[in-house]
Amino acid sequence: MDLMVKEKNLRVRLPIQGMTCTGCEDHIVEVLENAGTKEVAASFQRGEAIFQVARDADLEAAKRAVAQTGYQPGREEILTLEGVSTSSIEESGDYDLLIIGSGGAAFSAAIQAVGQGAKVGMVERGTVGGTCVNIGCVPSKTLLRAGETQHLARQHPFAGLQTSAGPVDLKALVEQKDELVNQLRQQKYIDLIDEYGFELIHGEARFVDHRTVDVDGRKITARRFLIATGASPAVPEIPGLNEIDFLTSTSALELKEVPKRLAVIGAGYIALELGQYFHHLGAEVTLMQRSPRLLKTYEPEVSEAVTQVLTEQGIRLVTGASFECVEQNGGITTIHLTIDGEKRVIEADAVLVATGRRPNTPALQLDAAGVQVGSRGEVVVDEYQQTSNPRIYAAGDVTLGPQFVYVAAHQGGIAAENALGTAKRKIDLRAVPGVTFTHPSIATVGLTEVEAKDQGHLVQSSVLPLEAVPRALVNRETTGVFKLVVDKQTQKVLGVHIVAENAGDVIFAATLAVKYGLTVEDLRETLAPYLTMAEGLKLAALTFDKDVSKLSCCAG
Repeated sequence: MDLMVKEKNLRVRLPIQGMTCTGCEDHIVEVLENAGTKEVAASFQRGEAIFQVARDADLEAAKRAVAQTGYQPGREEILTLEGVSTSSIEESGDYDLLIIGSGGAAFSAAIQAVGQGAKVGMVERGTVGGTCVNIGCVPSKTLLRAGETQHLARQHPFAGLQTSAGPVDLKALVEQKDELVNQLRQQKYIDLIDEYGFELIHGEARFVDHRTVDVDGRKITARRFLIATGASPAVPEIPGLNEIDFLTSTSALELKEVPKRLAVIGAGYIALELGQYFHHLGAEVTLMQRSPRLLKTYEPEVSEAVTQVLTEQGIRLVTGASFECVEQNGGITTIHLTIDGEKRVIEADAVLVATGRRPNTPALQLDAAGVQVGSRGEVVVDEYQQTSNPRIYAAGDVTLGPQFVYVAAHQGGIAAENALGTAKRKIDLRAVPGVTFTHPSIATVGLTEVEAKDQGHLVQSSVLPLEAVPRALVNRETTGVFKLVVDKQTQKVLGVHIVAENAGDVIFAATLAVKYGLTVEDLRETLAPYLTMAEGLKLAALTFDKDVSKLSCCAG
């Protein structure tokens, strides 16, 4: 790589063994600054320091200074050359980075790339903002909250309270949802285009060759590309399904009237959230799935708790079903099933298909760019988010990684750095929290028991029923569970799985425990505020060797 360097300021990542605490970090920072380096940051968890030095000689002096303190410096990695114009690296193009898509991964990458001095273009064929703000997280979660409010007004566990709920004006509710979506799309996406100074190009992008795309007849070249086109609802192959007017997660959020009977094909997180939402608004809901239990990849205790909750609320569950065909006659849809060899028929006024998502890749003509795709059409990437074409990176749902906007944004930022050569960072998704916004909510992070055993851990677990958590008792909602999965030898927390109110808030603390290798003893010895759901983490840790039902309030 030929570089036009104004001044050779090296940005360096230096592995350092021996750091064990924040005090070690402070010591390393002081030593490196005294050795003449600048902008020093040290991390004992990652075992490294990142800093800038002016010359090669200064780098060797910095390494010697670290060694003299008793720590062990490793082989350095040069991250950037400060003062380099990005357009001078390798051959030029219309853009240093051209991003296809405009969702969470795309905007994170654009902001990161602009911060590195790159010229950035972004191509969008539809509405700016991607899935989350337009048709995913934001609209669904505000409607879920509305449904929960309606449900609690009609049915709550407290004596002496006289509450009621009238018919739902779904049209007004959806209009309010749309106002919020428009506001956040403008503030969090559209306004940022001018704020950061990258170019938005409207149109459909198709690769012409390894470094050129065609956008509605305009040929655009770039040094690097990022594919961040997201995913769309997948439709299973069921005879007759494509001949009826079924709903998806997108169109369901636009309904202006609550269906009397709703049949949901699928029972993953989208099916559970939207099925419960319409049930709370007054629909008779049936959830149908092929697998024998809900949430088959989750811990059995989680599946059991969720099954109990939904059944108690009056949602009909159909598991172990084979879908034979779907028919529509007037306004009634008939779904023909086989369960344990017996034929069954489900009738509904509306059908919601929620059986996963497929990546948005067919229109990209990835073959022309030499980009490999997987069996489901997903873009295949390595641990640096790089595709089989070294010029092209991908991030977010189009790779079929964890389908969360915060994961997409994380991947997008790292992909931009790697694509521009300002870093070479690996993606680490070992501690990704996931939340299903049902009532109560479902939250998980880390490994299940099965996954931990498959990875060679000697596993120990604790299961705490929600009725043992004081917050649940005062809420008078005690169906749920806390489960901790730990390594029996090291006592490190490997996974946390929760069904409870506010589980999505509690899971962040659990994520820190998994990410940084906290032990059961660490959880036991950490103060947890009484009458919060987070106390369940500590109680679950105490459960390993105590009967928490025989402890006084707050006793550890």
